[in-house]
Amino acid sequence: MRENLSSVSSQNMAFTDCMKPTDLSTEKKGIKRKNWRNRIAFLLKTNSSQSIFHMLKNRSYRPTADDVNQWAQSLDALLSNKFGKAAFFVFLKSEFCEENIEFWMACEEFSKHTSHKDLASKANSIYEDFIRSEAPKEINLDFHTKNAIVQNLREPTATSFLAAQRKVYSLMENNSYPRFLHSDLYKELCEAARREGKHVKS
Repeated sequence: MRENLSSVSSQNMAFTDCMKPTDLSTEKKGIKRKNWRNRIAFLLKTNSSQSIFHMLKNRSYRPTADDVNQWAQSLDALLSNKFGKAAFFVFLKSEFCEENIEFWMACEEFSKHTSHKDLASKANSIYEDFIRSEAPKEINLDFHTKNAIVQNLREPTATSFLAAQRKVYSLMENNSYPRFLHSDLYKELCEAARREGKHVKS
């Protein structure tokens, strides 16, 4: 029975990566969304993790045409670029699912720790923030993956969240990432990079 529920849950995940009950009601009301520039400016002012937006606010750096073209090659290429990762974060936040990339980033950081004390502390923090039921940034995981994480909390290793991280990465790769590449935000970044390139050449 659990296996059946798990398969159904996995199928549903492909369609609910960025939707929550409160968002559904908002969508039904047909509330008009602000244009991308206003939305990004709003997010920059209101987001508490200002560090991830540093690259967006730093006028000394802008992505080149090569940068934005590489972002379209793969999600890995996008996340490997600091500006690309920040832009993708802004996009996910606009779709109410920034917890996915926040979890992925937390796992990347977690895997770098070597001491048992640090691993235990960080593992518990990630569990409280992203995994437990009703967590403030709860991500969409099936029962088996969640249960495996709980079992590993007592003796965590650098790979304790690897399975969950891969699932969230796949979710972003198959759902959010294609939408990002078709978004107004990405198109504006491409256009801005081209304009910047022409300006530099002239």
